[in-house]
Amino acid sequence: MKASSHVWVLITTMALITVTIMSVMDFSFNWIFYCTVLGQTLVILMVYKVLKEKYSTHKVFDDFYEDAPIGDRIN
Repeated sequence: MKASSHVWVLITTMALITVTIMSVMDFSFNWIFYCTVLGQTLVILMVYKVLKEKYSTHKVFDDFYEDAPIGDRIN
């Protein structure tokens, strides 16, 4: 993911954490409801932005996992 995708993930996460904090602190139902709708909209927007991002890699399945390259495996 590029830096622009990380921004969308951060914004969405902070919005949904705010909804959780508001519900614990007994805010008015109207505020919680509208923030929840906003959070759901941000989730959809975030997924769209991340999936439509121009990102490519040169790795293939033959490279196995990045943290455990197939060349390091003991047979």
